[in-house]
Amino acid sequence: MSDANYSAAEHDVKPGVKRTMDFAECFRLLAARLRDEIVVTSAGNCSELWWEITSDSERVFYLDASMSLASLFAAGIALGTSRNVVALSGDGAFCMNPGMLMVERQMALPTLKHFLVSNRCYGSTNELPLRFPEHVDYGAMARAAGVERVYEFATVEGLRQALDEILKVPGHVFAVLEVEPIGHRLPSPPLDGPELKFRFGRYLERTGGPPIFDAPLHRS
Repeated sequence: MSDANYSAAEHDVKPGVKRTMDFAECFRLLAARLRDEIVVTSAGNCSELWWEITSDSERVFYLDASMSLASLFAAGIALGTSRNVVALSGDGAFCMNPGMLMVERQMALPTLKHFLVSNRCYGSTNELPLRFPEHVDYGAMARAAGVERVYEFATVEGLRQALDEILKVPGHVFAVLEVEPIGHRLPSPPLDGPELKFRFGRYLERTGGPPIFDAPLHRS
């Protein structure tokens, strides 16, 4: 997508103006809108807050054991489905593996929608601040990697206005969500690895996805 085709909502973050959204309000908007999409959340606040808001134990894979791989895990799922696959990852995870942008750009999957939650801290380690956060521009990094559809949001209203375009127009998306840190600890989703794997895998099989497990799903 060329600059000439960018919508006003894609420029919700204004140069030199520091604005941020309430993390929970941002996620409540996404949870209300993402009704059919497959969701993958990264370790820490993304998984914790999504669970607190949705309690979804099937359509969401809480990738709690591996930071920085949520979008790549989501890309693997997107290869096998025509549905949108949404990755919700934190910027702490992103800083551990910014090379994800180059992989995403190379794959250019039309159903992969990557939302990067920028709270400028490591939420899973008591909100330890990221170093030099004022110098980091995640949207610019994505554009430099060749990602064509890059969005940046600092207000819930700006995000609300752009969601239909992000989700309904085919094409890989990288969207930065500037949010405030939560400010307190949240419990992790109460699902262990094997339970999460089977719940999520069976959900994909049951809703039209390809077979995942050797044992067939018995439909009632």
